[in-house]
Amino acid sequence: MPLLHPDRLFPVDPAGREMARALFATVEDAPIISPHGHTEPRWFAENTAFPDPATLFVTPDHYLTRMLTSQGVSFETMGIGEAAETDPRRIWRTFAEHYHLFRGTPSRLWIDQALSEVFGVEERLSLETADAAYDAIAERLGRPDYRPRALYDRFGISAIATTDDALDDLRWHRQIREDDWSGRVLPTYRPDAIVDPDTPEFLAKLGRLGEITNCDTGTWQGYLDAHRARRAAFIDAGATASDHGHPSPRTADFAPAEAEALFDRIRSDRREPGDAELFRAQMLTEMARMSVDDGLVLQIHAGSCRSQSAHVLAEYGANRGFDIPLSVSWTEALSPLLNAVGLEPGLTVIPYTLDESTYSRELAPMAGVWPCLLLGPPWWFHDSYEGMRRYRQSVTETAGFWNLAGFNDDTRAFCSIPARHDVARRVDCAFLAELVTTHRLEESEAYELAPLLANGLAKRAFRL
Repeated sequence: MPLLHPDRLFPVDPAGREMARALFATVEDAPIISPHGHTEPRWFAENTAFPDPATLFVTPDHYLTRMLTSQGVSFETMGIGEAAETDPRRIWRTFAEHYHLFRGTPSRLWIDQALSEVFGVEERLSLETADAAYDAIAERLGRPDYRPRALYDRFGISAIATTDDALDDLRWHRQIREDDWSGRVLPTYRPDAIVDPDTPEFLAKLGRLGEITNCDTGTWQGYLDAHRARRAAFIDAGATASDHGHPSPRTADFAPAEAEALFDRIRSDRREPGDAELFRAQMLTEMARMSVDDGLVLQIHAGSCRSQSAHVLAEYGANRGFDIPLSVSWTEALSPLLNAVGLEPGLTVIPYTLDESTYSRELAPMAGVWPCLLLGPPWWFHDSYEGMRRYRQSVTETAGFWNLAGFNDDTRAFCSIPARHDVARRVDCAFLAELVTTHRLEESEAYELAPLLANGLAKRAFRL
C-alpha cells in the first residue's frame, strides 16, 4: 500500500472532494515561498552533502524529538548531549522503532511524504524497515542532485528566509549572493539577544553590538542607532523582515526621557522588578518605528513558555521541544504600538501565537480593521490538518483572506518543506471547496483564491 493517498486531507463528500482535487491541481506545483524558517544559510553557501539520514531528519527536529522524549527515549540515543550516540544508524533505528508514536500527527504526514517523494522509500518506517530506508537515503545523499542547492531547486523554492542573530556577520549570506546561483536565501533580523535583558551575557552582547556598529551602546540613542545600523546591514544582504520572539506581545510607548531612564536601569544594578518586560515592550514599539522608516516587516512570535524544563535547557540546550503555549491577550498588549504607528502607511506587523483562543476573539477582529496587521499562520502545535482548519474557521469570516500573511513552514527540517506546503495547500483547497459547495463562494472566486493562499499572500506580505 502506498505511503501517500492521492486524496489525503480532501473532503469525504464526493462533490467537495472533486472540487478540492480540481483546485489543488492548479496550485500543487506552484513555487514555494518560505518567508520564515530556521534552515541554515551555511547549507546553501557551502553546498556540501548532508552527512546522514539521522542528522538530516531526526536530531535537529524538535517535533520528532519531543514525541520520543515524552515516551521515555533519552536525548542521548537521539544524538543529543555530551554523551550522545555517535552512530547515525543507531539513532535512525531508535527513531524507526518508535515511529508508530507519530500516527495521526502532522509529523507522520511530513516524514512519509519526504521519504516517498524525495527519497523513493515506499515502505512504512519501522524497526524492520529501518536499515533499508537508511541505506536508500544515505545512497542518495551522496549524489550531487541531493545537495542543498539541488534540493532547493527540486523543491520548487522561489525564496527562503533564514532567522539570524542581530550580531551575525552574515558571511554565509554574502557567499551565497556572490556565487553564481539563482536561489534566493534571505536573512531575517532577530535581535532577541540584544533586546531581552534576561538573555545570558546581555551587557556583553550590547558591547559587541557597539563594536560592530561603531555606535555608543552605553546610551539610549546610541543603542537605537546601533539597531538601525544592523537592520541596514541585513537589508543590504536581502532581508525583508525582522522577527521577535517574546514571552508576551506586550508593547509600550514611553516618552523619550522615560525610555532612556529605563535603558539606564537595565544597564545598571538598579534594575527594578518588571523592568525586563517593560524594556521588551518598549523595544517592540521602537522596532515598529524603525520598520516605518526602513520597510522591514515586523514579525512577533508571542505566547510561548520557552524551555520549560530548566534541566533540559542546561543539559541539552534550547529548541528541544519544551516550548509550551501560554495564554496571551493581544488587544491590550498591542494597543500602545498600534496607537503610536499602526496607521502609518507601509508598516506591516505579523503576529503569531500558540494560543488558539485569541484568533477569533482578538487577532481576527484587529486584523480586520488595522491596516498594518496581517495574521500569521498557525504556529507549532497548530500547523497541522486540524489546526489549519480551525484557523480558517476562526479568522476568515472576520478578517477575510486579504488580511492574512499566507503560509510559512517555520522549520529547521529542510526536507519537510515541500510536504508542509503540500499539506497547507490541500487544507486550503478543501476549505475553499467547502465554501463553494455550501454556496458561500463562486467557483471562479475559489480559483482566484487558491494561488493567493498557496504563495501569493506570503509573497505580498513579505515583499518578495
